[in-house]
Amino acid sequence: MSENRARILVFVPAYRCQSQIQRVIDQFADRRVVAWVDTILVVDNRSPDQTLEVAIEHGGKTLSDCEFVCWRNDDNYGLGGSHKAAFRYAIDQGFDYLVVLHGDDQADILDLIQQLEVGAHKGVDCLLGARFMHGSRLKGYSWFRTFGNHVYNKLFSIAAMRNIHDLGSGLNLYRLTSFRDFYFEKFPDDLTFNYVMLLASYHRGQTVKFFPISWREEDQISNVKLFSQAFKVLRLLLGYCIGRARFLATEMRGKPFDNYSGQIQYRQGG
Repeated sequence: MSENRARILVFVPAYRCQSQIQRVIDQFADRRVVAWVDTILVVDNRSPDQTLEVAIEHGGKTLSDCEFVCWRNDDNYGLGGSHKAAFRYAIDQGFDYLVVLHGDDQADILDLIQQLEVGAHKGVDCLLGARFMHGSRLKGYSWFRTFGNHVYNKLFSIAAMRNIHDLGSGLNLYRLTSFRDFYFEKFPDDLTFNYVMLLASYHRGQTVKFFPISWREEDQISNVKLFSQAFKVLRLLLGYCIGRARFLATEMRGKPFDNYSGQIQYRQGG
């Protein structure tokens, strides 16, 4: 690997992932992965179980080839809020790219490594994993949810006038120079954060590229209430279609935070 390659931070958002976080950390034992990764940042969003403790214990024993940091949010910020904390940390620490790998072990980071190895990240602002495009592999994902995602992907494609293959999977890469102004601060702090981020990326003229990923559902705990989530997403899409720039500038958080602070609970390496 070149000495002057881009610096990459892998952000692992974690909430109630006690049973899966060890498997996620084990993904970084692969030499192909650590050749690209400088820092792993586990962000625990005030999990009521032992997610953070398990991550610290297991990562502290098994990770030695890259920096490993475990962080706990000062409040329950939601998935979107954890993204904001990680973006701020990565930008402040001078990283070039932020990779998102969800802590519930549904995605495989090797799918992204293959993209990095062929240079797919160069010249794009967002390199987004897609569960529903040609070449993707789904295991244990219900036909009903698959159908619903295809419908929503089509609706968002029409609104954005782009071909959208996934509104928000658990494996994404962002080039941080495009996010230094933190324009997404008022975006939702819940699970719809990724949906609004995607619309904003297209609206701002960013270069977005999708790639197929493998995705599995085994022992994961879903925090999504399907029907209420579906109506919330439709309201967001309608708001974007009506207002676009005005919509993206509005306050979308149920509980605005002045900052998305947290405390480092463990650090090794680096």
